[in-house]
Order: sequence, then structure tokens, then C-alpha cells
Amino acid sequence: MPHFDHGSENVLQASAQVGQPYIHDPSTIAECEGKYYTFGTGGGGLVSDDGWSWHSGAERPGGGAAPDVLKIGDRYLIIYGATGGGLFGGHNGRILTMWNKTLDPKSPDFHYSEPIEVASSDGMEDCDAIDPSLLLDPTTGRLWATYGTYFGSIRLIELDPRTGERVKGNVEKDIAIDCEATDLIYRDGWYYLLGTHGTCCDGVNSTYNIVVGRSRNVEGPYLDNVGRDMLKGGGRMVIAAGHRVCGPGHFGRTVIDEGVEVMSCHYEADFERSGRSVLGIRPLLWRNGWPVAGDPFLGGTFEIASERRGYSLELAVDFVRIPQERERFWQMDLTKPVKAIPNQTLADVAGSWPQGDIPVRCADYMFRPHQHWTVAPVAEAGGYLGGPYCKIVIAGTDRALAATADMELVTVPLFSGSDEQLWRIEQLTDGTFRIMPKRIPGQQNLNTHYVLYSAADSTPTLAAYDFQSDNSKWNLKNAK
Repeated sequence: MPHFDHGSENVLQASAQVGQPYIHDPSTIAECEGKYYTFGTGGGGLVSDDGWSWHSGAERPGGGAAPDVLKIGDRYLIIYGATGGGLFGGHNGRILTMWNKTLDPKSPDFHYSEPIEVASSDGMEDCDAIDPSLLLDPTTGRLWATYGTYFGSIRLIELDPRTGERVKGNVEKDIAIDCEATDLIYRDGWYYLLGTHGTCCDGVNSTYNIVVGRSRNVEGPYLDNVGRDMLKGGGRMVIAAGHRVCGPGHFGRTVIDEGVEVMSCHYEADFERSGRSVLGIRPLLWRNGWPVAGDPFLGGTFEIASERRGYSLELAVDFVRIPQERERFWQMDLTKPVKAIPNQTLADVAGSWPQGDIPVRCADYMFRPHQHWTVAPVAEAGGYLGGPYCKIVIAGTDRALAATADMELVTVPLFSGSDEQLWRIEQLTDGTFRIMPKRIPGQQNLNTHYVLYSAADSTPTLAAYDFQSDNSKWNLKNAK
């Protein structure tokens, strides 16, 4: 008989980063020597070994507000606002840059260069020099920075990617209004300007949200999805309040793999954590050429359907027919009352399943117990950038999906928490998912390459991830 899962002691309904992810105005997440870093207002920041559990420990001198960080070559460029933002009653701000060879404070190479001023505001002009961000244009190699708040316009300047200094003779250009904490990104021939709209610094009453416009030219104009110029207050929504967090601001984009992207931000208030400002990481989806935040993965009971054909992952067990009083369709008695036929239950079929390991296959979905999978975060298993490792078990049981040393798949009678039974589940930019074992037996390193793969219509296996192939993609549909 299968082992039934009567408890959930090992699972975590996880929707946010764990540890102590408290931060305001986080920079884009940067990776350095196997760890992740993000910097915030006030000079400090957060560090994570895996991208899921965060704690304090990032160091940045100079104080000030709303930094950004970008790796250029083998160095890291940090940009931040020294004052401004109405701090101490004024809008006279300065934007500064500085370099470091590493972000690890324990490294012998950890040393920040002297800060260089690249922009300023005098407190009276139509701009506030604060909240900067960086973009190294992958098509030209030119380095750009944006800055500004609601007090006036958002401005664009060009920096020298070798020195971090302002390009000589560069004149700032106004590109948006009615937002702050902007960020520039490039994708598929478009430049995207993401700005934070709404009110901040009011806890659970903050209305921050992130909007976007795009342009074929880095200098604009940046138009939204209905053609409104961000210089006239336009912007398409990317993320707003939801999932008991509100006030998302300070967008950052991280490309993990082809078709695998996440966005970072802070939430002004997490209702589950005393309304504190916390780091948020969400899947970044692209719909009709526009970025939109995906939902946090909370687990659940699903049909796991291949994008290749639409067939569903299931136990390789005998198909058990559901009893039904049959009527010939050409001889139906329409005066006879109809009655509902109950779904097949686990108790109806589980006794016929083998007791040991059971292989898996793909087949037509028939809402049967051997096709329903419960996916749940495992609290003690850690995670990766944007999500916790999960177990995948047949719903109502502890029978777990596992990777094998020969790059195949099997279900084992009991979930033990071993690495080959833990799964990394990432939503791709097109809305589908890739599903990866944490580790393949016999391999020393964590698996970042092999995914659940539909080698043929009915043959699931493990193979190299390929975003261009539907074989690598799966849909998680609520089981009904």
C-alpha cells in the first residue's frame, strides 16, 4: 500500500524571501563569487548564499539612498544618491559612483574607490538628484544612468564604462515625470524604462507600484502600451500590491538563463512581518513585448502537463475504469433523472499499485489519482534565486518524484528529503515552467542544467534545458 501523507510538518507555504530580508530601495541583485548581494538606503545591504535566504552583511560606504550595482568586466560599479529626495527638507542632491573588485567584505580585494560625483541638483531646479540606476547597453557598450523623483523630471545621463565618470560634454535629458526610482533595461531591440509610481514610506498605506514604457532609442521617447509618453505621465503596470504585500518599488532585473528571468524590488510593507519593508523577488514574464511580474509560486495540487503535446505526467500504473451505468446514445430515456458520477478516489485504486518504486510516463489527462501531484515547498531544503526547493508527491500520499543516476525519473514510496527528491520550479518568461532536480545522484554539484523533459509524447526523462524546445516546458494546472 502507498504511504499516505497525513501531515505537513516539512512544508512551507512560501511566498517571500526567508531569513531577514529587511531592506528599502534595493539595488539590482548582483552575483559575486557564488553569493548574491543587494544594497539599500543607508549604506548596508543583504547577502544570500542561495538567493532564497537573506541576511544583513553587504557593505557600502557613503550612506545616502537608493543605490544600484552593475558588474562591468571584473569590477562592480556602484551608484547612489548622497542626499536629495526631500531628506532634511531639501531637494539638493548628488549622484556618486565608486568601484570595487568584489562585493565580499571578507575578501582581501574588498576596497571601494573614492566616490565621484556625476550629477547634482540645487534644490530649486526641476529635478531631484536621487534614486539612480545603471544600464550597460549590450548593443553599443555605452553606459547610461537615470535618476530623479516626483520633484521634477527623471533624467538620463551617459557615463564612461571605464571610469564611472560622466562623459565629457554630456547634457542630461528629461525622459519621464510622475515617478521615481527608475531603472533602464534592454531586451529584443527595445529599451524599457521602469519607474516607481505612487506613494512610499507609509507602511501598509503606501501605494507604490511599478510602471513601464519602452523606446527603440535609449534617449526616448518612452511610450506605454497605449502610446502615452512617460514624459507626460504615461506608464503600463508591471506590479502592484498583492499576496499580502504592498508598495512594490525599485525594480531590478536578473537573467538567470535563456527564458528564465526574475525581477527584484522592495515591498513597502509585508503584512506577515509587522508591515516592514522587505526584499521581493518574483518571476519576470514577457507578454506581447511587455514585462509583467509573475505570481509567487505557492505550491498546490496540479496536473503537470507537457507543453510538447499536452499529455500529463502520471504514475505508470494500470488504468482503472470508473463504473458507469451505460446507455446507448441513440436509445437514451430522456425522462430518466440524471445523477452525478463521483470522481475516482485514491482509495479506489491505490491498493493495486506496486509497493516499491514506480516509473512515470505521460498520457491523456483523465483527472485520475495517479495524475494528481502535490507540489509543496520544503522548509529546511533552502532554495535558489526566487524560490524554495519543493517536493512533488502523488496527492494524498508520500510517494515522491525523484531523479535517478542514469538521468531518468521514478517515484519512490516515501519522501526522505534527499536532494534527488527536491525540485527547482521556475516560471519561464512565456508563462510555462521548467522543473529541475536539485541534484542528480552521483553528481557532486547542484544541478543547474538538466530538467524534466518530454523526450517523446509519452516519455518523460531528464535532459539539457532548451528554452527553444517545448520538450523542456511544463504547465501546472489546478487539478480538478
